[in-house]
Amino acid sequence: MKILHVLDHSLPIGSGYSYRSRSIVLAEKRLGLEPVVLTSPKQGTLHDAEEVIDGIPCYRTGRAGSRVPFVSELLLMRRLAARIMRIARNQNVKVIHAHSPVLNGLAAIWAGRRLGARVVYEVRSFWEDAAVSHGTFTEGSVRYRISRALETFVMQHADVVVAICDGIRREVERRGIPQDQLAVVPNGVDGEWFKDWPRAETLARRLCLGEGPVFGYVGSFSHYEGLPFLVEAAPQFLRRFTGASLVLVGSGRDEEAVRRAVTRAGPGVIFLSRVPQEQVRDIYSLLDVLVLPRRRMRLTELVTPLKPLEAMAMGKAVLASDVGGHAEVIRDGETGLLFRAESREALVAQAVRLGEGAALRRHLGEAGRRYVTGERTWDGLVARYLPLYAGTA
Repeated sequence: MKILHVLDHSLPIGSGYSYRSRSIVLAEKRLGLEPVVLTSPKQGTLHDAEEVIDGIPCYRTGRAGSRVPFVSELLLMRRLAARIMRIARNQNVKVIHAHSPVLNGLAAIWAGRRLGARVVYEVRSFWEDAAVSHGTFTEGSVRYRISRALETFVMQHADVVVAICDGIRREVERRGIPQDQLAVVPNGVDGEWFKDWPRAETLARRLCLGEGPVFGYVGSFSHYEGLPFLVEAAPQFLRRFTGASLVLVGSGRDEEAVRRAVTRAGPGVIFLSRVPQEQVRDIYSLLDVLVLPRRRMRLTELVTPLKPLEAMAMGKAVLASDVGGHAEVIRDGETGLLFRAESREALVAQAVRLGEGAALRRHLGEAGRRYVTGERTWDGLVARYLPLYAGTA
């Protein structure tokens, strides 16, 4: 069975979105399906193009050509819909699997109805909430309400809706989507994350890491991640230990604010830019604690991140704010520790607890690894798509 995945963007653009997409299509290939990838003009390709990545055909859609609000989105959707029609016919595709944002879903619904193809719409986050977090528009504004209405329209007209976590599932249900048209396929990790990975000693020396515990963050530098808050709190827990460090790895919209906070924090806080995905495990190998300080807002209450699962797979302790997206994957005191979101006092207390407790870190890391091994491997998760594609679920 051929499955056409319609994506906002994909590798070589690195993001949590891209890595989830890559894991899905590779697992589908291992399961005997034939995935085909199509990216929207957001990929940044000037003209329509085709390439092969990991043995999977990847089609690119050229830029739409306007920056006027709503006009640019309409052109993007029209170009993408035409591209879906052409590729689906050429590849004899019977299932279109569109992944949010909503413009992908609208294009897929339009094309799917004309082709007689089954349409699966996967909600990874809500476009209107992401726009609010980026400052594009405000919650409750006209653009927010239009975006929300379009998202609901797509969910109502897809054959089946996939949510990537329970927070999104509950929101989809509140919009009137019946349970028999809704499934959950959460984030997972690839089997390679469970392989033994030696400590990257050369990198540790280059970063001048001391003997104390190493705290770290790996991921996007987005506003909602709360990284300046973490950096400002770091001296209060780092000074409790000789040779302790906080390592920040990534890039994003909030990068300049993070850099300024690092400069003010002084020694012990180390800033690295984004590293290639194949080097991320080297970073994790140096960490004693992965810290995820997400701020409390609608997006973070609904959406679960990928990074804690990677850290758990490598047996690392995780310390995270108690927003809903974290609480869904981290059982406080069992597979990680939670602290009250945006509370410096709570963050520092839990960081000190973990810094002092090597046995606690080891216990949390082992329990987290067992959880991910048993419930969050991609091969097991992607098998959930099979009845959705066949229309038997």
